[in-house]
Amino acid sequence: MAADLLQLWLPMAKLTREDILKLAQLARLDVNDEEVEEYSRELSAILQYVEQLGSVDVKGLKPTNQVTGLTNVTRDDEVKDYGYAAADLLNNVPAVKDNQIKVKRMLG
Repeated sequence: MAADLLQLWLPMAKLTREDILKLAQLARLDVNDEEVEEYSRELSAILQYVEQLGSVDVKGLKPTNQVTGLTNVTRDDEVKDYGYAAADLLNNVPAVKDNQIKVKRMLG
């Protein structure tokens, strides 16, 4: 799977001005000509490094998803009573709707 993704990146090891402008548009960034050149160099270097990593022989290695050796580090869920009613706490906020704190919209 990772090798397949890497093959998609290989042709992009040298990003063009148009590639950078498209990435900037997708990220909703305003970039000037100087930044386009800088990002082109930096991102191309990153992709070349990824290409280099793709050539490393990893046969026989197990995937690492956890390095501490700990397993099932969880705690039981338990309800804690702090001695306050939810309705009393909601009296301290500026706006309430359906027993929840009403806030301004976060996403455009």
